[in-house]
Amino acid sequence: MRFLIIGDIIGKPGRNILHKKLPEMREALAIDAVIVNGENAAGGMGITPEICEEILGYGVEVITSGNHIWDKKEISAYIDNQERLLRPLNYPPGVPGRGSIVLETRGIKWAVVNLSGRVFMPALDCPFRTVKREVETLRQITNIILVDFHAEASSEKIAMGWFLDGWVSCVFGTHTHVATADERILPKGTGYITDIGMTGSRESVIGIEIEQVLSRFLTALPTKFKVAKNDVVLNGIVVEVDDSTGKTTEISRVSVK
Repeated sequence: MRFLIIGDIIGKPGRNILHKKLPEMREALAIDAVIVNGENAAGGMGITPEICEEILGYGVEVITSGNHIWDKKEISAYIDNQERLLRPLNYPPGVPGRGSIVLETRGIKWAVVNLSGRVFMPALDCPFRTVKREVETLRQITNIILVDFHAEASSEKIAMGWFLDGWVSCVFGTHTHVATADERILPKGTGYITDIGMTGSRESVIGIEIEQVLSRFLTALPTKFKVAKNDVVLNGIVVEVDDSTGKTTEISRVSVK
């Protein structure tokens, strides 16, 4: 199977380029399924039920998220009823929503797991122990498992890649909005990249208008951030996974304007 995995969608500019480019990318790259991180899709922070349905309507199979998943209050009542919108698996028991999903494409079952890191991030349950239990369960259904590790520290992401090598098909990092150049296949067959980047304005500071971010750094005063609109780019990766073994056979970065 061939997966297109797209980095954090930043506001309306990110949604617009996704809508415009996704159909031609699916065809040109022979994509079987699309995963996007949508936690910044609503005004740069959070996601609403309407925007979730909009993105799924573009032809996206799964939307992952991270620490901004609860920024729009209406998502709490919605997420239990939309299984294709994931929140990090390692939230404590009783939190709305789910952290993994199993789907089927061309008669082949595959799974996505969403995790949050703990280094410089909100304190959640251990992502390593949590994902180990989940993967053990999922592997009874499929050996094609893709993991979005939404984390700040590169070291924590790299550690997760090695921890899951041979257990899952791919570990891809999100959250920092800056694509890294370390895509590779680990020794036991797991595809890995520290961060897949963002889908938003490059004429910005990680998707936000430059002057507002500079003001925050220079004055240390609260500033209302606005999503930047110029020079929008779609970042992500293409991952090819062997249908029978679940191992990654190809991983490559994509960047489309």
